[in-house]
Amino acid sequence: MSSDTITEPAARLAGHHEDLKVVPTRHYARWAAGAAVAVLVAQFAHGLVTNPVWEWGVFRDYVLSETIVQAVWVTLQLTAYATVLGFLLGTVLAFMRLSRSPVLSTVAWTYIWVFRSIPMIVQLVFWFNLSALYKELGVGIPFGPVFWSVDSNTLIGTIGAAVIGLTLHQAAYAAEIVRGGVIAVDQGQLEAAAALGIPRLRQIRRIVLPQAMRAILPTAGNEIIGLLKGTSVVYVMSIGELFYQAQVIYGRNGRVIPLLLVATAWYVVLTSLLSVAQYYVERRYARGADRTPPPTPLQRARRFVTSLTKESA
Repeated sequence: MSSDTITEPAARLAGHHEDLKVVPTRHYARWAAGAAVAVLVAQFAHGLVTNPVWEWGVFRDYVLSETIVQAVWVTLQLTAYATVLGFLLGTVLAFMRLSRSPVLSTVAWTYIWVFRSIPMIVQLVFWFNLSALYKELGVGIPFGPVFWSVDSNTLIGTIGAAVIGLTLHQAAYAAEIVRGGVIAVDQGQLEAAAALGIPRLRQIRRIVLPQAMRAILPTAGNEIIGLLKGTSVVYVMSIGELFYQAQVIYGRNGRVIPLLLVATAWYVVLTSLLSVAQYYVERRYARGADRTPPPTPLQRARRFVTSLTKESA
């Protein structure tokens, strides 16, 4: 068979392909959905600008006022205290739940069950009224004499009751977050560490927790953001946090919508900052598993600016 008989059909087929017109895939449903969303966003933005009920002048007057800024500081303090203390207690409860001791495991399970079952607002009101149950708190021999006592209201003030309520509530959820991260670590690594004679405490501190952090951080970050917004519940205790102060101000001047917008703006800013911090902390703990992590938004922006500069040059 000659080479001409082989190449001739192939040549005719290639010429036929050259005559074909390539038509890109058209996504009509995607275009329609995008156009509908764009119209809705434009309508919402137009309403923000043109609707006088928003009262942007009142918003500008109060968003950076001294009262609101102090209230934001109180909100941050409550969040920080409850986060640190809650996760410390939650870590202890998580390892108690994982313990082989039936007493420790049962106590931890009961604590988590109780405090996840009771709404946060009920817990806060309970701790706020602790003096009705215990007039005094003291130190002494169990079931015996008391050596030192103090009035409950003196020992636990309003802020103290709020911190206790938020901490105990947060610890129940933190315990399950930490426990989930710990059991996600491969047990074979613990067996290898035990075979090498590494003490149990060092196994937990140097092997288990660093790896568990990758599973803990996303859920923990989400929980902390929820706690930040959940601090608004302490308004029932008349604590001057962000939402309570916004209520006080619009109760005096009647400007409900712009004051709610002030509180909303601050919550958005604070949760955004926490989200950025969570992103970089997660990125740091992912170094052992991902040797070439994707570029950060800041790095992408720098590359984009550099590319534009090179093209213009």
